[in-house]
Amino acid sequence: MKKILNHEERMCHSKTLSIDINDFPGGAEGFELVSRFCYNRGKIPITVYNVLILHCCAIHLGMTEEVFNNNLLQQTETFLEGIHCWTWNEIVASLKNCDFLCSYADNYGLLEKIIAALTVKMDQNSEVNLFTSSSSSSPSSPESNSAKRFSFSTQLTPKTVRSTLPNKAWWFEDLTTLPPKIIEKILKTIGAYRKDNNNLILTRFLLHYLKIVNQIKEINCKNSAEYAGLAETAVYGVINIGNKSFSCKGLFWVFRIVSRFSMSRDFRIEIEKLIGGVLEKATLDDLLVCGHHMGLYYDVTFVIRLIKQFVDNDTNGFDGVCVQKIKKVGRLVDKYLIEISPDHNLKVAKFLAVAECMPDCARDCFDGVYRAIDIYLQSHPMLTLEERTRLCRCLNYNKLSFEVCKDLAKNPRIPPTAAMQALISQQSNIPSSDESEIVNHSQINFYYDNTDSFLQEKKDMRQKLERIDQRVKELETLCKEMKVQMSRFH
Repeated sequence: MKKILNHEERMCHSKTLSIDINDFPGGAEGFELVSRFCYNRGKIPITVYNVLILHCCAIHLGMTEEVFNNNLLQQTETFLEGIHCWTWNEIVASLKNCDFLCSYADNYGLLEKIIAALTVKMDQNSEVNLFTSSSSSSPSSPESNSAKRFSFSTQLTPKTVRSTLPNKAWWFEDLTTLPPKIIEKILKTIGAYRKDNNNLILTRFLLHYLKIVNQIKEINCKNSAEYAGLAETAVYGVINIGNKSFSCKGLFWVFRIVSRFSMSRDFRIEIEKLIGGVLEKATLDDLLVCGHHMGLYYDVTFVIRLIKQFVDNDTNGFDGVCVQKIKKVGRLVDKYLIEISPDHNLKVAKFLAVAECMPDCARDCFDGVYRAIDIYLQSHPMLTLEERTRLCRCLNYNKLSFEVCKDLAKNPRIPPTAAMQALISQQSNIPSSDESEIVNHSQINFYYDNTDSFLQEKKDMRQKLERIDQRVKELETLCKEMKVQMSRFH
């Protein structure tokens, strides 16, 4: 201080003199604590809540035994020897205090000591061996190497962990109060950071932690980077465990949580592969993920990627099970199309991308696609004739029901060319020339048979003929209406 003051007095010619001390452990609080120690003849109450700051200050200032007997460094080291006797709340509180002196505590080995004590407490009070392997030393011995001692047990399979532990462990809520850099240090210390994470309970904690962060903080480009490593570690845990412990709905829940943080493309692809592999178990609510760009209410691009992942996984061999799964997803996609069609920001190209990403065999009937197109046209009245025509290209007219074809032909929003194609596709339903000979009921000769079975067959035959007559008349009426509509465009 004398050196600093003398230097400032020489350099400063004004009457006011100020000193800025940068990079001091604990800032003003740390400086005040050290000052009290010095001006109180080397005595100061050392507690769990100030020992970390005092220890970092003592190392930073070189307050060793060589300078003064029973100096501050010696006193803090003696206090820290009893760290494994601290209560759980005291350990968590000390980790919170590391937030504003994290770099000092890390460099001086304090964080590793506290984390070792933390994991011992977690291990001792859990029903299963969370962090120590069976071959390691007793968790109550603090002298062993914490980075090795607290490695995950290779004997715990996801199935074992799932059957013996609840979704939320007792320590979840306490650790959610810690800052992200402390959580990241815990993961690194126990060897479970990023790709090394294969523990179900730890993965569930990270997801719970990130969910709480989403609820209490506004995540943006600036602060999302602080949590990126934690989000990626959670994703790796889900990837390593796979769908053995996470249902389809659970995987969507995971994506909703981690998507708000800065994730690399590789992580996103991996979790989308997991979801795509079980997409036939998804519901419409699962697909309705909020959009984050382009003004869309839902994230349509994400759903398109999921469908493509599903198609790539399940169309290699068309066995019976595979076809049923594809048809189930096809029905789901039609429901999704109907749901997103009213969105005014949904472009024609994006609508077609969703409608056409499934193979034709996924739909036995295209009535759902037509309903989605009709809703889309109602919600987008300014579309040009070319855009409306392009929109109808995703329809397979041969797989439209007769009733839908009737509605399509009368729909003023549908381009006439599309309506005509729908009518032409229904020609197969019109009786052929050979069949037309039997349309005239007066020309049909029935052999007389007085049995009940013959009379029933005769009745059924007449009903079928009446239905054919009615359908022919309906088609003739539709053709006349189409000719009138076509004439308006000439």
